[in-house]
Amino acid sequence: MEILSRITAQIAAVRLPLYAVTVSAVPRPDTPLLLLLHWHGFRRDERDPAVPPPPVRPVPGSALQLNLPWFRLEDIERALLDAAWQLGAWDVERQAARACSHVGASAREALECRQAFGDNPFAPGDDSHLLAEAPDRADLMRLAAMQGYVRWLFRPVQGGLWRDAAEDDTLAADGSRAPPCPIHPEAAPGGRNVRTVYRLGRTSRLLVRSTPS
Repeated sequence: MEILSRITAQIAAVRLPLYAVTVSAVPRPDTPLLLLLHWHGFRRDERDPAVPPPPVRPVPGSALQLNLPWFRLEDIERALLDAAWQLGAWDVERQAARACSHVGASAREALECRQAFGDNPFAPGDDSHLLAEAPDRADLMRLAAMQGYVRWLFRPVQGGLWRDAAEDDTLAADGSRAPPCPIHPEAAPGGRNVRTVYRLGRTSRLLVRSTPS
């Protein structure tokens, strides 16, 4: 599965540090995956010339649709764990979420579903927060609301924002790790909200942080 190569290609093209990577999937084999890359950077907004100087806004994230063959969610998770491992992430968080379009679902569940698929719930129809190459994103979000979804998140060290904060004995000097990833996927529960965290990093040092008196 080419998840790692798509992420590294975007890092090389955008040339900004990554804050986080998320992948969202509907539990139906061979449906597209949505890869969201959250960049750390700012730019001046030139859309309103009447406001001098133009306000500074966060750089839009990247939304990429991955049309990859897969049969089990574990296939996706294995590729995600491998990408996170090689990019030096400390952990991978998996959120299995139930359908949120039924009676009794909370507003928070609906909000998290929209965010998982790159929607801006505070400005419907405004996609200025994303540079999207994901033609089926809206359909995937509606399907996730009816059937549930799984979202994975990790924060890379190599090519990311976290290089100076990394305290991890498994990392190479450039923030990467050599494959293969030693962590194996666990079966995702269906029909309910469950959060799972895979710990990838390790340190054998005693970290003492002083606080100002």
